[in-house]
Parts: sequence; C-alpha cells; structure tokens
Amino acid sequence: MTADEPAAEDLQGVYDRIADHFAKTREYAWPEVESFISDEVDRCDSLERALDLGCGNGRHAQALAEAGADVVGLDVSRGLLNEARERSTEREFAVDLIHGDASRLPFLNDEFSQIVYVATLHHLRTREARRRSLSAVGRVLAPGGRGLVSAWSTAHNRFDAEEGFDTTVDWTLPGGKQVGRYYHIYDPAEFRADLEAASVEVVDCRVSSGNCYAVVAPPAGVL
Repeated sequence: MTADEPAAEDLQGVYDRIADHFAKTREYAWPEVESFISDEVDRCDSLERALDLGCGNGRHAQALAEAGADVVGLDVSRGLLNEARERSTEREFAVDLIHGDASRLPFLNDEFSQIVYVATLHHLRTREARRRSLSAVGRVLAPGGRGLVSAWSTAHNRFDAEEGFDTTVDWTLPGGKQVGRYYHIYDPAEFRADLEAASVEVVDCRVSSGNCYAVVAPPAGVL
C-alpha cells in the first residue's frame, strides 16, 4: 500500500453502516449483467466457477448461480456479506462469501471462468489501486474466461463534466442522515486507458445507462 492510498477499512466502514438500507434498494440484477450472463451461457454452453467481485447483497451472485455457476462472492463490507448470506438462504441459491479487498484478490491464478465486477472499481481511491484491481481480474480469469467490469461515467446525466474526477456521493439513510461515499467518475477514454494499462485484454468497451462497461479476457498470449 502506498502512503497516499487510504485503507480499505474506510470504505468498509461506510458500507457496514448503510448495509441494511442499501441492500433493500438493490433487489434486481442490472440488465447489462443479465445480458453478460446470457451471452456467456451461449458462448460456453454452461457456466463453471464464477466470481461476483464487490458482491454487495448478492443479487448478481444469485443471477450467476441460477445460470448454473459455482459462485464466489467477495466484498469489503461484512455488513453487505451478511445481507448476501441472508438473501442466499431466503432465495435458496449457493454462494461462497469472502471478506476481501478488490485490489488484492485472495485467489489463485486462472480460478474463474466468469467475473462480474460492477459498481465497485470506482470506489478505489487511486489509479494505481484501480489498475492493480483490473490486473488482478486478468490474473484470476481462466484461459478463455470473460469478465464484465463497470464504473460510473461522466456520461451519466447527474454529472456535468467531460474529464474524469473524484467526488463524494452521499447515501441518505432513513431519518435523513447522509453518509458520504468516495467515487472516481471515469470519462470513457480514461476508463479504456486504465483497462489497456492493466493486464487484461479488452474484448468490448462501451457506455450504457450512464456507466462505462467493458468485457475483458485474460491478457493476450494466455491460452
């Protein structure tokens, strides 16, 4: 960890505090995630071992499990992991839940055939950490595997900017208390540049619903 890189516990504390309310507002899988999973089922016939990176309350882990994957969910917030555990019990889907940091994945090389990494990269406070996290995705993807990565974008209608920037986005709890969350808002060219600087191969890169999205594969030359 570099001297100017805040500890992951800062983010953990925020999401532990808002976990219950946050989870209640995150019922359904994003359409882009559903499309990615459907494309992967068509491409591979069946899903194998999948990672939901920044799994939150487990809504995307559920979508992966229902598509036939053996799913691992990782999140920095123990509160959100508890929400995911409750969801998996209530909805009767299997997921192995791990407490961890998205910039330092505690997994072996080539471990996952699919990775869903949405709405999490933008919480890492330094470009070094974000690129390290993207490279970790490439490391743990198995040969032939695919990952879906997303981050908030300047293309979102709530922002008026052309270049990427750092900001704080408040989460309002019942009763009106606001809790600030760090975000790096990517401009699309910057998002692509970080992907190209990391150890991943970019299969597709686009903007959808105000977010930057990319489908990535292991680095070129990894068969």
